[in-house]
Amino acid sequence: MTFLKKNLVYVILLVVVLVFALVKPLREFVSDQFGMTATVDKVVAESSFADEDFDVDLKGMNVPDAKLSDYKGQIVFLNFWGTWCAPCRTEWPTIEALYKSKNQKVKFVLIAMQDKEEAVKKFLEENKYTAPVYIAQSPLTPKMLPDVFPTTYVIGRNLQILKKEDSTLDWNSADSQAFIDSVSK
Repeated sequence: MTFLKKNLVYVILLVVVLVFALVKPLREFVSDQFGMTATVDKVVAESSFADEDFDVDLKGMNVPDAKLSDYKGQIVFLNFWGTWCAPCRTEWPTIEALYKSKNQKVKFVLIAMQDKEEAVKKFLEENKYTAPVYIAQSPLTPKMLPDVFPTTYVIGRNLQILKKEDSTLDWNSADSQAFIDSVSK
């Protein structure tokens, strides 16, 4: 009995180690929580798109039809908006100004969501907007599908998400211009 009392801590430690060694789900959970590989893989997955996310057919409203995958390997300004969305309409002039100043450095893809073609074309014509607008013709993956409007991604050459904005932003501000310049070098 005195042996057990003197070595109680060691016995408990041995039991804990055996439980972790013998119970595979527990071992995997602990490994995922403390292992750097799982954390790094998770961060990479959450901060970039996969090839299948870019497998989207686009119908051009003021440009020819395209596939989102045509823009892989380039810096992409990807905006989800709608003519019915007041914050989107507020943001549009700043996107148009950014497009006019940075379209040589960045590919612009503005996808009208939950909209009719006629409404989109009318909106573009009335406001004399020239930034490339599309309507998605194939489903978006859950990762790409926006929760709110407008949602904008600036996507790097390796499909990494360089910036995600889930609200209206002045895309023609000095900070936005500097950001686009810095990522498009």
